[in-house]
Amino acid sequence: MGKIILYGFDISPPSRAVKLTLAALQLPYEYVIVNTFKKEQNSPEYLKKNPQHTVPTLEDDGRYISDSHAILAYLAKKYGKDSSLYPSDVFQSAIVDQRLHYDSSTLFTSIWFGITKPLVLAGKTQIEKAKIAELVEAYDLLETFLASNNYITGPDLTIADFSIITTISALMILLVPDSSKYPKLNAWLKRIQELPYYQEATGSGADELETVLKSTNFTIES
Repeated sequence: MGKIILYGFDISPPSRAVKLTLAALQLPYEYVIVNTFKKEQNSPEYLKKNPQHTVPTLEDDGRYISDSHAILAYLAKKYGKDSSLYPSDVFQSAIVDQRLHYDSSTLFTSIWFGITKPLVLAGKTQIEKAKIAELVEAYDLLETFLASNNYITGPDLTIADFSIITTISALMILLVPDSSKYPKLNAWLKRIQELPYYQEATGSGADELETVLKSTNFTIES
């Protein structure tokens, strides 16, 4: 196995998703912090590794992969002792892919980034009511995904759970899913957070993010 280096920032949900996957696979790695608040992702050295100037980036034996969803699949397929985290069955792997794409296109990009970027980077102090409505719709859909399953794609833990848990735990800073309305979602959150490696892998990133968001003194449009 070549040397694995993860370039990330703990405040970033996608970085924490990769750390969860590395922990689940029990893979040793070097962690290099790329502070996006200080624009370190725009340095010439980092741009050679990831021209999209995003975090995380994975380096494996001198080769680079960006986008957390691609990284999760790569790690699970290359280093998984079995196919549990990323199923070998074509249909089941497609379900995992669908959930990853849902996180990438909707949960993280549209909802999460659509809310936090204006607050943190553009100096906005109010969250649009429409964005909160999108978040409620996302909670509704996740509750449906979990209707008869313990995990996001079925009875077994997969990389889709790691991707979505880090995004959802960040969104909960803005709106906590009511336990009476979303019992399955809340049970799933607890189930993932009780994994033996969860706390160590995710670290204090969520707490740091909460501090940053609360410092904006945001309000929700009435």
